[in-house]
Amino acid sequence: QVQLVESGGGLVQAGGSLRLSCAASGRSFSSYVMGWFRQAPGKERAFVGGISRGGLTTYSADSMKGRFTISRDNARNTVYLQMNDLKPEDTAVYYCAAGSRVILGTNLSEFDYWGQGTQVTVSS
Repeated sequence: QVQLVESGGGLVQAGGSLRLSCAASGRSFSSYVMGWFRQAPGKERAFVGGISRGGLTTYSADSMKGRFTISRDNARNTVYLQMNDLKPEDTAVYYCAAGSRVILGTNLSEFDYWGQGTQVTVSS
């Protein structure tokens, strides 16, 4: 089992940047594919991006490509989401998730463990 805690959210102006972190406790962090999702008010939770167990492969939703970057540090049991050129429509609660069975997952059901989320608000 793994526990996930996100941090780094906040209020930022459009065009600004934030880096979210997700710290994992428990064993075998490197055995999990890690994903980031977000949920805007009144909307369903949506896939943002993911990273493979070793960190060599990253993948993201089309709307985030070129602006968001995912990385991980297995020695620190942490995954990151660097968000640049933020837009008001990026406002959401951002969640990290860990999947033990998935190869490169994009669906909520493919991930086993979830953090509590961190709020990102982008003002225009």
